[in-house]
Amino acid sequence: MSGLRVLAVDDEAPARAELAYVLKQDERIGEVRTAQNGTEALKVLQTEPIDAVFLDIRMPGIDGMDLAKVLKRFTEAPAIVFVTAFEDHAVSAFDLRAVDYVLKPYRPERLHEAISRVIEAKAARQPVAAAADSVEDETIPVELAGVTRFIKRSEIRYVEAHGDYARLVTRDGRHLVRIPLAVLEERWADAGFVRIHRRWLVSLSTIDEVRVDAGRMSVRVGDAMLEVSRRHTRELRDRLVRSARPRRQESVAAAAPRAAKS
Repeated sequence: MSGLRVLAVDDEAPARAELAYVLKQDERIGEVRTAQNGTEALKVLQTEPIDAVFLDIRMPGIDGMDLAKVLKRFTEAPAIVFVTAFEDHAVSAFDLRAVDYVLKPYRPERLHEAISRVIEAKAARQPVAAAADSVEDETIPVELAGVTRFIKRSEIRYVEAHGDYARLVTRDGRHLVRIPLAVLEERWADAGFVRIHRRWLVSLSTIDEVRVDAGRMSVRVGDAMLEVSRRHTRELRDRLVRSARPRRQESVAAAAPRAAKS
């Protein structure tokens, strides 16, 4: 059977039936299984291949959060989409690498959007010729017009400090999250983010231009020109040089066969 194999988990029968019905209306779904609690869901997951779990949070016994923690330990873990009436678990969902966080009551279009995110996540997990030490892309929950959305860390160009909050700047917009900049600096250091100022954390891959004027450095990221503080200048230079070396080596390696043929 083609299409995604998904599991809908909710302890309330009407909610479970509605969730299963809406999922079945999407042509990208091949099969929908249901479970009324975490224990029943685990039995299905241990015996059948499931691509994604659409999961309520507050359930008796093993609740949605507990089940998600168990799924993280699976060798081939299914994508997790929380479908809940409660907003206060979004940060925990972020920590559990949930693909999406859908609030009840939801429109069918919102659930179809979550399915698209599942497909993207599934494609990203396909075997690729990547380095063994590659860093897994994170998803971050953000609020937009009262709706929780998830954006990928790879979409973030730079981050601006706002006290105990941080503003995530992507190509499409700005999103305020309650995470201090210092926490993101430490968490994303291995993902190519570097602190350039007490206000800014920048993804090295998004820097379009480096300028030096009267001994002061600044970088251009898209349309934004960001000042680099003196204390962070040396570190930024070093990181830029290190990130450029692999690309240069690849260029030399690619040029070698052409030189041999000439």
